[in-house]
Amino acid sequence: MPDNDYVGILDFGSQYTQLIARRTREASVYCEILPPDVSPDVLKKHRLKGVILSGGPASVYQRKAPTCDPKIFELGVPVLGICYGLQLGAKLLGAKVSAAADREYGRTDLSIKNSTDKLFRGVPNDTQVWMSHGDKVEASSKEFEALASSKNCPWAAVRHKKRAFYGVQFHPEVQHTPYGTQIIRNFLYAICGCRGDWEMKSYVDNAIAEIRRTAGKDHILCALSGGVDSGVVAALVHKAVSSRLTCVFVDNGLLRKGEAKKVRDFFEKRMHVNLVVVDAANKFLNKLKGVTDPEKKRTIIGHTFIDIFKAAARPLKQVKFLAQGTLYPDVIESRSASGGPSAKIKTHHNVGGLPEQLGFKLIEPLKTLFKDEARRIGRELGLPEELVKRQPFPGPGLAVRCPGLITPERLEILREADEIVTQEIEKAKLQDKIWQYFAVLLPVKSVGVMGDERTYNEVISVRIVESLDGMTADWARIPYDVLGSISSRIVNEVKGVNRVVYDISSKPPSTIEWE
Repeated sequence: MPDNDYVGILDFGSQYTQLIARRTREASVYCEILPPDVSPDVLKKHRLKGVILSGGPASVYQRKAPTCDPKIFELGVPVLGICYGLQLGAKLLGAKVSAAADREYGRTDLSIKNSTDKLFRGVPNDTQVWMSHGDKVEASSKEFEALASSKNCPWAAVRHKKRAFYGVQFHPEVQHTPYGTQIIRNFLYAICGCRGDWEMKSYVDNAIAEIRRTAGKDHILCALSGGVDSGVVAALVHKAVSSRLTCVFVDNGLLRKGEAKKVRDFFEKRMHVNLVVVDAANKFLNKLKGVTDPEKKRTIIGHTFIDIFKAAARPLKQVKFLAQGTLYPDVIESRSASGGPSAKIKTHHNVGGLPEQLGFKLIEPLKTLFKDEARRIGRELGLPEELVKRQPFPGPGLAVRCPGLITPERLEILREADEIVTQEIEKAKLQDKIWQYFAVLLPVKSVGVMGDERTYNEVISVRIVESLDGMTADWARIPYDVLGSISSRIVNEVKGVNRVVYDISSKPPSTIEWE
């Protein structure tokens, strides 16, 4: 744990909780997401500067609504409640919360009543915010001051007159609130008095020291995929324990074109890491034969990976620890990052299961970081840009980009199409402006005409998105001529494809990957 100013974020189930953490980290303040019932004594162990209560889907007056220890408000540090967090804090401090006659969702006009308050420094008196609530706070002016209001919400932002509690009914952490980042920074700096002493170099130094302390003289095994996350973890662990690290790379037959060779060349020849390569493509494909359900695919891939990894690890008698490249978004989409009430979206193969199966203890130095923070660590460690800037690639590989049956023939079509997408994006020099770009082979066929003959062939969907962290994303508005080149090349060069479509769905409601 870094010795920095610390803000605890209590997770009440909002899918935006991770964004609160991101905005806090972007302000150079270290934070962690915690379960809602965390003990105040746990918070006092850190250099605590403030507490943030996240939003959530429940209503505070429901029978089993999540709550926090009221002593949170007696820690002597400011507390900011966001949406559900406002309602909970207001309720615990004596206000009434009830169902609103008129709900507010989406962009809403906000009128600031007290522009001199520290929370709204630098924010126009009339601004827009992102609302998402069906309940309202009915506070007493004896205990609370209304700092801002909207058309249907007179207590859209409040401050307790005696305690250092602030609350906002809207979501300042999302991009749809234009001055949201300013409001969060105001809370962190003007109200909490944070110094902004969180930097990636200090995280790297602490992570290396923690790995050394945890491992002692024992050996560490790393599940290497060749992507940014596992690559950064391998570099961190290698820096910490040198030759006591062994990396295992499992070629599951679900990789991009040329992927296995790139992994071997980089980690074995350039980084000089002890590398064990297992060619298990046939085993994975046999296990996936006839399977179309996305969650079942992920489960099969995860279990098969464990079996193969166990066999590869068995001869390594000195290994006691397993290092994984788990990130915050991996954790939150598999379960609540804090153990709190956030909803599970999908299973991530690298979250849970493997350490218990192998009898290893787990090392996850990136599990509280976002993708861009992992990239920054890679740069701190001196990793080349070709690795650091690699776009995200899912653990189950092309299986989640091939809805329907997984066959060698379909995978080959997908690889060739995906390679063309990559080549054309890089040719147009768009790769640094885009979060992710890839092809998806759809489980439908399409009628076409090629060479004056009727065809009934495969359909490729091109997915190109912009994002800051992978938690939310929007489809990229890339030039039409680039899309045209991608489509033309795929139809002409990839045998068995006669139609290309462009996916213009955002996350949410869609996910970035198809399965």
